[in-house]
Amino acid sequence: MPTLLTIIGPTAVGKTELAIQLAQHFDSEIISADSRQFYREMSIGTAKPTKKELNAAVHHFIDSHSVAQDFSVGDFEKQGIELLIELFKRKNVAILVGGSGLYINAITQGFDALPKASQEVRDQLNRRFETEGLEVLQHQLSELDPDYFSSVDTQNPQRLIRALEVCLSTGKTFSELRTKSIKQRPFDIVKIGLNMDRQKLYDRINQRVDLMMDAGLLEEVRTLLPYRDKNALRTVGYQELYDYLDGKCSLEQAVEKIKQNTRNFAKRQLTWFRRDTEITWFEPQQTSLIIETIEQKMADNN
Repeated sequence: MPTLLTIIGPTAVGKTELAIQLAQHFDSEIISADSRQFYREMSIGTAKPTKKELNAAVHHFIDSHSVAQDFSVGDFEKQGIELLIELFKRKNVAILVGGSGLYINAITQGFDALPKASQEVRDQLNRRFETEGLEVLQHQLSELDPDYFSSVDTQNPQRLIRALEVCLSTGKTFSELRTKSIKQRPFDIVKIGLNMDRQKLYDRINQRVDLMMDAGLLEEVRTLLPYRDKNALRTVGYQELYDYLDGKCSLEQAVEKIKQNTRNFAKRQLTWFRRDTEITWFEPQQTSLIIETIEQKMADNN
């Protein structure tokens, strides 16, 4: 049976580099499960693979959509599974890599078809966000669904509003409704997690943000002003700079906020992934041991 290697971990830990090494070793291709790298117009703030990295291995779902398009996790599941079926006709191994737990789960175990909220509830929550800000939504979700709140990107209003829609429309928590039966996939799955010393990770995050600013992140944000209300742009690295452009803070404050929010996001990513007992954890530099472990798991599955 073919094998999907899943490489997960917090932002800036080194997932892209490992995925390329594995793609070259196993003669395979990479599927990005980063919920923002799909969009062509968002490159600097999403830390997309460089041209050199993209040339080192075949990547899918990088620059595959425009930010003007709506592309949901359900869409990603459908298109991702279709792609894997085609890949496995000519490859024995494929690699799924990313830090977006919801998108990883969509491929590995399926995405729950959650109840559709009433338009009235959605409009009310959007108005509340526009008039009262993100903190009000964060506080409400922390009270209604603390389990989901502990793992969600709390700087992403789209995710907060969607979870609150479900809570308010059904009387049940978002996390409760998301724990349905896992879909059986026609391939084996080997899950590899990357992590490192927390201070080292935070230093890497801070350095990455500085490099993004040097590379022109502020200019990228300016070019995306017409799309600022799109959910993809209501996220870390973009929202803070829109606050700067709106005169709500200085540029220095906005950059520090990006670093702080990214560090907090990394903590939530780890909280999410640590719940999955199928993940085998390594430090990024343990490439040889990772390959040895994967080959052993593949042999055990056959």
